Amino acid sequence: MAASIDPGHSVALRPDPIHQFELKSILPFGHLGHQELAFTQSALYMFAAVGVIALLTIVATSSRSVVPGRMQSLAEIFYEFIADTLHQATGDGGKRFMPLVFSLFMFVLILNLFGMIPYAFAVTSHLVVTFGLAALVISVVVIYGVMKHGAHFFGLFVPQGVPKPLLALLVPIEVISFISRPISLSVRLFANVLAGHIAMKIFAFFVVGLLSAGAWSVLSPLPLFLTIALTALEFLVAALQAYVFATLTAIYLNDALHPGH
Repeated sequence: MAASIDPGHSVALRPDPIHQFELKSILPFGHLGHQELAFTQSALYMFAAVGVIALLTIVATSSRSVVPGRMQSLAEIFYEFIADTLHQATGDGGKRFMPLVFSLFMFVLILNLFGMIPYAFAVTSHLVVTFGLAALVISVVVIYGVMKHGAHFFGLFVPQGVPKPLLALLVPIEVISFISRPISLSVRLFANVLAGHIAMKIFAFFVVGLLSAGAWSVLSPLPLFLTIALTALEFLVAALQAYVFATLTAIYLNDALHPGH
């Protein structure tokens, strides 16, 4: 929060909801032109997310048994959930992509949950991170599709059963739609996380502001209850957006497996 002086020389607190998204250098590497190269808290949280996922996976699978324990049951629930989602979108051929889709789901989920910790950094609130993940997905779709199907993969852009005179109009539309996939996939995750954290910060400020208003403090429970409800909603959004990202990834991978269908 930033402090400012009002005309009456009284100190008023103003919310700064954007400050929480600023990158901070932890280990500077130097400069590339005018751009600073550094290891930031965003990279630190991403490494931490990978570490947490690896630790949970190792612990859950270290003592595999017919009657699973709590950690093994939790790991199996997540695995079967993503496996069913991938199978529904791609069929049996999608099994080869299970490591990719499961890793992306867990990575986004853990990063979203990290962002819900007070004073933590919401990595997925940065478009460059979500676009990088989306670009990875589309790159896999294109590379695998071309390697497996060759030129037939580009039949993806030619709608079946359409009169030839209309192809000159529809093919560019299909190409533009395909190119926009990483944009929509990344913006959806980025925008939901960004908007949610800004809203929580603003409502939390209302609570502090009303409590410091003396006679008006009787109104403070209203934004407090709204903040609690919004926080619960953001936990739901954190899980839901990870699921949406994994589901859309599976749908896009289906085009690599079955182009033109």
